[in-house]
Amino acid sequence: MLGQINDYFRTSETALKLRSQRQEVIAANIANADTPNYKARDFDFRSAFDAATAKQHAGQMATTDAHHLQPKSGVANPLSPQLQYRNPFQPSIDGNTVEMNTEMREFSDNAIRYQAAITFMQGQISTMKTALSTQ
Repeated sequence: MLGQINDYFRTSETALKLRSQRQEVIAANIANADTPNYKARDFDFRSAFDAATAKQHAGQMATTDAHHLQPKSGVANPLSPQLQYRNPFQPSIDGNTVEMNTEMREFSDNAIRYQAAITFMQGQISTMKTALSTQ
């Protein structure tokens, strides 16, 4: 039964972890807005989320030879998204690619989506409590 409860919350947990990581990446961009030659970074949440949820269900990696190695945990870390550099609309003279309007927009959007994920998870918890208390 505990495994089923873990499966019930796994998608929300993954979304919250990835949203948190993205918030840290965007905050680092904002903190380095005046650093010469700093390159703004970000990752695509949807592709990172899809990859993380697919790997969680995949189990072990496919092998075609007995000598192939498996990662220590059975799967590669699904919660380490591939960071990419953000292309600026108007590059600065000092080589910094942080654009505060873009960063603040992405930061706010990600914060709202993080809060929505928390609200959704609270609804799941409430539903689970209701189901457990009626039996």
